[in-house]
This record gives sequence, C-alpha cells and structure tokens, in this order.
Amino acid sequence: MTIETVYLAGGCYWGLEDLLRKIPGVVETAVGFSGGHVKNVSYREVSTGTTGHAETVKVIFDTNILSFTDLLVFFFKIHNPTTPNQQGNDIGTQYRSAIFVTTNEQVFLAEDLIKKIDALGVLRHKIITEINTFNSFFPAEENHQKYLEKYPDGYTCHFIRDINFTR
Repeated sequence: MTIETVYLAGGCYWGLEDLLRKIPGVVETAVGFSGGHVKNVSYREVSTGTTGHAETVKVIFDTNILSFTDLLVFFFKIHNPTTPNQQGNDIGTQYRSAIFVTTNEQVFLAEDLIKKIDALGVLRHKIITEINTFNSFFPAEENHQKYLEKYPDGYTCHFIRDINFTR
C-alpha cells in the first residue's frame, strides 16, 4: 500500500465526505476545517464565516488503487468548482472549493488537471478551486463525522454529475 493524504473542500463536508469515502482506494476520511486563521476551531465558529476556514474532508488514499488525478476528477464531479464561496444553498467562504495539497507533485497534478478541464470547455465557467499548501486541519466534532451514515436523510447538496473530462 502506498498511502497519500489530501484535504478537499467543496461545500458542506457532510455530502462531500459521504461520496469520497465510498471510492475504491480511499482508506479513511474525516471532516474538519482547514485554511483559516483560528486554531482549534469548532463548527459553530466556522459557520459564522469569520475564521477563514473551509469545511474540509481529509482523504487518505492508496495510490496503488486510486491515483491523485482520478480522485480529483471525482472531486470535480461531485461539487461545482466554478462557483465562488457557494455550493447549492450553502453560501460563504467556509463553502469554497479548495485543494489543500501535501506534496509538490499534488500541486503540479492539480494545476495540470484544472488546465485540461478548462481547455475542454465542458463546464460553463472556468474552475476557481484554490490550490493551497496544507497547513492545518482541525477535526469537526464527532457528531459531524460520517454524518450521512448516522443520519441517512440528512442534508446534502452533493451528487455525481455526468460530466466527461476526457474528451
């Protein structure tokens, strides 16, 4: 097993985590917060939109089964990477689209994939997903972890879009 970690933000982390954890090759997921200026932050604080944090999913995956690029292709299909600070009904900087990379190769691969997708013109607008170097991750409270597994009828604005990124 060759393990890698990336932190993905794309709206409410409940739905994002629920879809990401089901991908073959994903070993573990956790929801929390990254990209902000407040340490040891809570859901209540992040929901104010004043902490700079995005709702984020920590994704640990086996690169022998799932490549980083394939993970990102799926990520771009399950949220709208072209809307600033919004996914569905969720509006605010905590719902922005971001990739918090943990290696230089992830930076290169993410930038390359975004250029390729934008060049295809399959999305109405250009991808505005931030690519940031990972700095910190503060896990959300336990009741938020695997939320849709605990509450199957809970809120989500995430679904798999039928988009072909390989033309």
